[in-house]
Amino acid sequence: MGEVEVKLLGSWMSPFVRRVQWALKLKGVTYEYLEEDLKKKSPRLLNYNPIHKKIPVLVIDGKPIAESPVIIEFIDDMWKHNPILPIDPYERSVARFWAKFIDEKLSNVVRMALFSEGEEQEKAVKESIESFEIVERELFKEKTLIGAGEGIGYLEIILGSFCTWLPAIEEGAGFKVFDSNKFPLVNKWMTDFLELSIVKEDLPPRDRLVSYFQQIRHFVLATKK
Repeated sequence: MGEVEVKLLGSWMSPFVRRVQWALKLKGVTYEYLEEDLKKKSPRLLNYNPIHKKIPVLVIDGKPIAESPVIIEFIDDMWKHNPILPIDPYERSVARFWAKFIDEKLSNVVRMALFSEGEEQEKAVKESIESFEIVERELFKEKTLIGAGEGIGYLEIILGSFCTWLPAIEEGAGFKVFDSNKFPLVNKWMTDFLELSIVKEDLPPRDRLVSYFQQIRHFVLATKK
């Protein structure tokens, strides 16, 4: 394969951008990182992702790919060494199913808790805890997906990006979803995940993340009134 120009449009506070960065590092791909100001979206971002106008966007020789799960699969297909997704077709399908659950169920209800208050927030927190119960039971206790092998794979990237940011979200919004005593298997995995060099070497400062989530929470709640 010849040399290709790789650029990544992202933002320091985005867990979805970190997913792509981890995947690129696993493959040893050299890329140019371009920080985007999401308060004032650049013509570059609007040109490369005119539909959703969001980061991350991976640009390969001028061709954009959006949405982190799609980008990770592209990276895995583009650079075949160090596979990220399972090789077996059934296992790939199962991994995609749980990645979808994490993004569309777990992440969404935590997001609802971040941008709500009162009874609405309480309901979102309850649903978040219920989602974590499913993750603890299905992804860890059965030892069939996460925790069964070595290294970082597709589900580790998807879940790891969420769990790494969760404590800052909880602190910034004043609620508690994750209890290490209630979810010991997830907690053990999270602790080990955060010690991986590919993960810990460029995580954003906790206090900066907390401040960001406090600010965006206040802004969103103010627009609702």
